[in-house]
Amino acid sequence: MVELEHLPRLAAALALGAIVGLERGWRLRAAEEGARVAGVRTFPLIGLAGGVTALLANQFSDLVVPVGLLGLLLLLLMGYRYSVSHNGDYGITTEVAAFLVFLLGVLAGAGEMLLAISGSVLTAMILGFKPSLHALLTRIDGPELRAILQLALISAVILPLLPRRGFGPWDVLNPYELWLMVVLISAIGFAGHFAVRLAGPQRGVLLTGLFAGLASSTALTLTLSRAAREQRALQPVFAAAIITASTTMFPRMLLLVGAVAPEMLKGLYVPIGLLTAVGLLASVSLVWVARAVGGNAVNPPMQQPFELTTALQFAVILAVVMVVSEALRQTAGEAGIYSVSLVSGLTDVDAITLSLTRMTEDRLALDIAQQGVILAALANTLVKLGLGVVIGGASMAWRLLPGLGAVILSGLLWLVLG
Repeated sequence: MVELEHLPRLAAALALGAIVGLERGWRLRAAEEGARVAGVRTFPLIGLAGGVTALLANQFSDLVVPVGLLGLLLLLLMGYRYSVSHNGDYGITTEVAAFLVFLLGVLAGAGEMLLAISGSVLTAMILGFKPSLHALLTRIDGPELRAILQLALISAVILPLLPRRGFGPWDVLNPYELWLMVVLISAIGFAGHFAVRLAGPQRGVLLTGLFAGLASSTALTLTLSRAAREQRALQPVFAAAIITASTTMFPRMLLLVGAVAPEMLKGLYVPIGLLTAVGLLASVSLVWVARAVGGNAVNPPMQQPFELTTALQFAVILAVVMVVSEALRQTAGEAGIYSVSLVSGLTDVDAITLSLTRMTEDRLALDIAQQGVILAALANTLVKLGLGVVIGGASMAWRLLPGLGAVILSGLLWLVLG
């Protein structure tokens, strides 16, 4: 028996079909009347048919759904054969969309209206972004495709299978949380790589340095410091990109901390904001100098966006840092935390940031962890300054020292006075 509560379900089924039908009708608007398998009228009817099918299945038998699906498939097959014979069109996108709309209609008829409507919106977006998606495929190379699949492997397949309890010394190694941090770092580097890859260096030195810093600010520093020896006229551009990439590390650390322990953010907003502002001010100043010599873009190093071996190596490094940090906290207290922060920050700031953030849950005071994070960031900035000076030469040193030096000095003043 059809009741009043069923009307919103049928309305949702009709609406979700109209959403997809609007996109299909617009896409195929140039086709002659009768040449389309389904369009702006047919899709709403298919969605409504799915909703009615769900109500009939609830009233009579679950077999109504597969019978309805079979009938739709027969109609779609007839339409597909006509499309192939008369138009030479072998694509099945519209047919698959119609099949999906019917299933979403069944879902709406079963009461999951919000989920069904959301599914139709996503379907319409995928269909509507066809040109952009095809253009994107032409710009992705083989290693990048493998990187996408490997990132999906570690996040959607491996992560859910890991146990969520502590192992090892002091139970500090939680496989699920450890791998979740690996996924987080990998995803940030992945996003930074494709931001530079898709936007291109022509977008400007600050934007290039910003996104390249998400991927690997150390790699950018090494590459541009070498280039500065041969292209002295562009040294202001290279220095600005290096400082921008190094500055990107600070808000990136906020992102990591916020993802693991949001309660730590309150004490980091001021120092991280200060370091970021000083670094960006130095970058902007160098960009003004760069424009005077005609430089406006750099070519950042395009390393692989993600490698499974790199993720495993980072997992090992992170596990070691977590155990060492806890061991030093147990034996040396605050001094041990500061020592491991300083030493770890010389090579990798992400591992120590995540380790200290994780320790605040039950073992480490927030202020000590916050100071350790800033100390690690300053140590890492000092390393980049050293790389730029040693590799780039004296003239590059005079361009990097005021900016990165001011960042380090600001951080040290906060640690002493804050």
